[in-house]
Amino acid sequence: MIAEFSLAGRNALVTGAGRGIGTGIAEVLAEAGANVAVNALTDKYLAPFVKDLDQRSGRNIIGLAGDCTSAEGAAQLVSRAVAALGDIDILVNNLGDAIAKPFEALSDQEIEQVMGLNIMSAIYCTRAVAPSMIARKKGKVINISSFSGVGGSANLSIYAVGKTGMVGLTRSLALEWAAHGINVNCIAPGFYPDAAMAGPEQFAKAEARAKTQVPLQRVGKFREVGLLALYLASPASDYMTGQTISLDGGLTV
Repeated sequence: MIAEFSLAGRNALVTGAGRGIGTGIAEVLAEAGANVAVNALTDKYLAPFVKDLDQRSGRNIIGLAGDCTSAEGAAQLVSRAVAALGDIDILVNNLGDAIAKPFEALSDQEIEQVMGLNIMSAIYCTRAVAPSMIARKKGKVINISSFSGVGGSANLSIYAVGKTGMVGLTRSLALEWAAHGINVNCIAPGFYPDAAMAGPEQFAKAEARAKTQVPLQRVGKFREVGLLALYLASPASDYMTGQTISLDGGLTV
């Protein structure tokens, strides 16, 4: 492995990683040598994924089920990760989900839920790792936004608000924490359907949609996000901060 891409001896926390893009990120970080705390709301998908990754990677992989959309939940999650692995060197704020509805049809509860998943969890988890990273003058924070956070999406208004917030959070914290040696960057993925969750029919529809709407004419692979996250988590990206990188096959060009 190229030395600048090695994560040997580093500890990472990836939120919302029981399935989907988060699994691709956790897998690649572990392959690069990191110990990884993997978070999801429940153990349903988390437990089998963590067991498999632990066996395959040879790294210290732990599963931490819990809700990090509240300040208390995020603080507890980070505390548990530190207790299991040690100080967190890499935080990946990947948790997110959408409710596809017209703006006027969203209930107060749905708005709060979507905002909690897509921006508040990142705010709370980042705040929870801040004291240690600042004290040690090192750290990598990687926020996962979306093409909806770059270009907007009809019937996904509050999701777009949250994902746009991730871009703003990235820029502001990058400036605020540069003097502390902490890099803050963001990835904005495009179409990344989960074949296992969607089922064959819905996945086929997503592939067909990508062929007509995405310049590269295909959906993304979870591992591709993981590889970009590896760059942002590694010493190779030490001179990059405050950036949002679209990984969407040209969707937002």
